[in-house]
Amino acid sequence: MTTTTFRIHAYGVGELAGLYNPHLSHRGAIMQLWRWINYQGVLKEKLTTLGYRPGMRCFTPKMVACIVEHLGEP
Repeated sequence: MTTTTFRIHAYGVGELAGLYNPHLSHRGAIMQLWRWINYQGVLKEKLTTLGYRPGMRCFTPKMVACIVEHLGEP
């Protein structure tokens, strides 16, 4: 049995969303990730503080670490 370890590094929004929601379509996975982020008001505020702006296509390693802190590893 091979165990994969999640690595904190820069991820495209769709790439990270796909890791959290592999059973959904690309678009569905992204929409679900945004629902979770928007539901977690503190997470959304922290991401904004870390430099996230609407329309960005990538999460920085610090943003990814923040997401994992709130949502757990994918």
